[in-house]
Amino acid sequence: MKVSQAGAVAAMIGLALTASGCGGDDGKGDLSIGIKFDQPGVGMREPDGTFTGFDVDVANYVAKTLGYKPDHITFKQVRSSDRELLLQYNEVQFVAASYSINDKRKEKVDFAGPYFLAHQDLMVRADDTSITKAEDLNSKRLCSVTGSTSAENVRKTLAPKASLLELGGYSECVVALQDHLVDAMTTDNSILAGYTARKGNEGKFRLLGLSLSNENYGIGMKKGSTELQGKINAAIQKMVADGSWEAAVKKNFGADYKYEPAPAAVASGS
Repeated sequence: MKVSQAGAVAAMIGLALTASGCGGDDGKGDLSIGIKFDQPGVGMREPDGTFTGFDVDVANYVAKTLGYKPDHITFKQVRSSDRELLLQYNEVQFVAASYSINDKRKEKVDFAGPYFLAHQDLMVRADDTSITKAEDLNSKRLCSVTGSTSAENVRKTLAPKASLLELGGYSECVVALQDHLVDAMTTDNSILAGYTARKGNEGKFRLLGLSLSNENYGIGMKKGSTELQGKINAAIQKMVADGSWEAAVKKNFGADYKYEPAPAAVASGS
């Protein structure tokens, strides 16, 4: 598996503008896929350079179904705030990165899926009993990730008076929570579950078990990619039907994770 990281957004755009024709969805050449590098259980680049997580398994299954061999797949790091840019400037052919489908995003990109349903939750330090519900955050310090639907949901609906710290990645929020710089962290329960179960984090954090939103994960691609969208939807449906989807859920989130049944892959860009 070849490894590549997307650099600063400005540099990325400059490269894209000088390298026209990069990428494509015709199934020829190499395939670049955007994933998260810092989400245990979802999308993680391990110290040895390998990639693990549910999104990684989904991306590999889709790529194989599209006809790509492992040595023709390049994983590129994406953050929540730059997923649309990576697609628009052909840095990646598709993004599988805990990418929740919503109407605002569908104005900029097309989606295949959904392939997973998560719920927004809160993670606190294991010994902190002062937060039991979302409203408690109004007097607390909360960390989320820039560009995520979780941050927007907190700001607009759940706890508008919370002191919200937005960082570039979820791992940074975990460090801030551990170091008492914030009182809680919020994102999808799938991502939070990965962090609580991560080696070295055992007993440090806990989830409150709230369902603060429904997050339908989709695979994002450049606007107008109708043919690719159809092929990826078919691959997702095949993954569910042959049991690979459920096996990937159990492998990455653990036997105790209460997951929703696989949603029907029906998303579109319109």
